[in-house]
Amino acid sequence: MADNVCKEETYQSLFYTHSEHLRNFLYYKSGNLAQAEDLVQDAFCKLWENCGDVTFEKAKSFLFTVANNLFLNQIQHQKVVLKFESRGHSERNDETPQFILEESEFKKKLEGAISSLPEDQRTVFLMNRIDKKKYREIAEIVGISVKAVEKRMHKALTHLRKIHKDV
Repeated sequence: MADNVCKEETYQSLFYTHSEHLRNFLYYKSGNLAQAEDLVQDAFCKLWENCGDVTFEKAKSFLFTVANNLFLNQIQHQKVVLKFESRGHSERNDETPQFILEESEFKKKLEGAISSLPEDQRTVFLMNRIDKKKYREIAEIVGISVKAVEKRMHKALTHLRKIHKDV
């Protein structure tokens, strides 16, 4: 049997390598950063509890599967609405009140358009456009084929273009 992940150094290495990607994956699915961070911690706890049974090679897949299942359990009776973390940015003197208002309105429209995407399309879209992940990587993380990722991305872009034309 290959090396398991019970060694502290191995476990820490897995945490530092995968925790940010796992958090982003869950954040894109839920729209809730605190929830995503909690689920990452829970997934790593499950990994530690099962460290004797999980090989190093299977740890990433285990983490994403467990985290996704934990997420699905939490939202079984809820409708997920994506909210972006409001990012404070410094006020610049060259921005007019009109520009700030238009920027704010654009951001609301963009958030609304992205949140109106079905969860599967939104997840693929944000993983590609925000995390800069390739379709192959997304397919591996989500557990679908590359063709399915391409189809979801195409549908997401088509939906966003339609919304843009309607606005």
